[in-house]
Amino acid sequence: MKFLGSAAVASASFIVVVVGCLVSQSANSQPAAAQEQLVDAAGNMHIPKNYRATYEFLGSWSVAGDKGAKEMHVVYASPGSVAAYRATGKFSDGSILVKEVYDAATSDMTTGTVSHQDFLKGWFMMVKDSKNSHPDNKLWGNGWAWSWFDANNPVKTTSTNFRSDCLGCHIPAKETDWIYVQGYPVLKK
Repeated sequence: MKFLGSAAVASASFIVVVVGCLVSQSANSQPAAAQEQLVDAAGNMHIPKNYRATYEFLGSWSVAGDKGAKEMHVVYASPGSVAAYRATGKFSDGSILVKEVYDAATSDMTTGTVSHQDFLKGWFMMVKDSKNSHPDNKLWGNGWAWSWFDANNPVKTTSTNFRSDCLGCHIPAKETDWIYVQGYPVLKK
């Protein structure tokens, strides 16, 4: 009986260790797995089909206009990206950020003047890549892949070079790895 009890404890310990390793591998590899599905061998990206259902809501921004918001930005992060960021203070390689960019409409309502999303203009997508995986692709650099997609074509970017097409908007966020993390409360511990 003593032997059976020791064997049961040893088996249970082994199962806990194996399951723990599998969960850890799954959590750590999830962003990389998502990247593989959305990036081809040349580094060309496309917007994930079901990101609203499978990605985590990161936050939203309002871009001010003369009378209300000019644009609304709604940002999602690939599964596991938020947990990894909260644990390390950085986005891990393979993390994907998808930003929806909407034209905004502003009108008077009973609560006051309100701006809301009107129509989708397109998406901006970034993939974390500290390894410089695609050095010949001009949309990869500074630790990320960068691309803009018009609303009518989520599989073909209109960006040609991240330095001229994307980086200018992110210069103020250089110290936080080019991401405006202050706008995403879920990243805070």
